[in-house]
Amino acid sequence: MHVTILAASGAVGLALTRQALERGHTVTAVARTPARITVPDSPRLTLVAADVHDPGSITEALRGSQVVLSGLGVAKGDKPGALTAGSRAVLDARPGGIVWLGAYGTGPSAQAAGFATRTLLKALGAELTDKVTADAAVLAAGGTVFHSGPFANGPASTTRRTVGLNETPKRFFPARISRETVAAAMLDEAQTPRFPGRIAVPLGA
Repeated sequence: MHVTILAASGAVGLALTRQALERGHTVTAVARTPARITVPDSPRLTLVAADVHDPGSITEALRGSQVVLSGLGVAKGDKPGALTAGSRAVLDARPGGIVWLGAYGTGPSAQAAGFATRTLLKALGAELTDKVTADAAVLAAGGTVFHSGPFANGPASTTRRTVGLNETPKRFFPARISRETVAAAMLDEAQTPRFPGRIAVPLGA
């Protein structure tokens, strides 16, 4: 496929970009500063400078892409609003498919995550509202939103699986999961959609 990776210079974005290339896809990797997309060169890789606050640049970056995978988060020092702006810019570009990165315990997964996680996440304030608003827009458009537990380092799990909210194991705190595993699960969904318009939860095992 031809896929576009948003926030390709971030930790999850880098994993998405590298793994997509390893799977043989053609990749447009998007970041405000493309020089920070530190993956091996490939004839199937195009680096593009674009900003979610400039919708036209996102539309141009997504041109010809079959699916967009977003590793967008709120960078340190940024004001909340980037996720909402990103979701609007992506939806305006009308890609064939959207696989979006969210956070377990926010929006639709708040109840499943339990009281302790919900309480901790309330400290995010405006950032939490930004996450919930962006997720809702993507879901309403038929995209898949991945609600991941806390990130860990490590390789992609060979026993990973992705479940819906009703199948998520009940825990006091969500299980940690490697960024590589989350990226692999998002690419699995891009290749074979199972959760369009729904929350998907990646599990390491």
